[in-house]
Amino acid sequence: MSETCVPTGVGVKETGFGYTLSLIGGKYKMIIMYWLSENKVMRHNELKRKIGTISYKTLSVMLKELEADHLIVRTEYPQVPPKVEYTLSERGLTLIPLLNMMCEWGEKNSSLPLDAAQRQASNLC
Repeated sequence: MSETCVPTGVGVKETGFGYTLSLIGGKYKMIIMYWLSENKVMRHNELKRKIGTISYKTLSVMLKELEADHLIVRTEYPQVPPKVEYTLSERGLTLIPLLNMMCEWGEKNSSLPLDAAQRQASNLC
């Protein structure tokens, strides 16, 4: 039997897998990181327009959490009106290959008819 990311007797939160999920989990964090990887530098309102379904408050909370986890960098310019830009940090950039792999997996597997997907799932059990 091969080793797993979650060894027996160890809580998921205590693993690398759990740590990664704690950083990028949730509805919007990966989407924010995706847009920052595509555009390099973005402002709050630009992100809001790209995501569309997110509220201003939720976006602010997600950005603060990503900044606290050192995945994005917030740069504030001392001018009137205030200008704030967001970019991926070096640490955040290291997650982009993971997000790309998730995207590729989704593209390959989302086109499977439901019957084929169910057969594959039953073969795994």
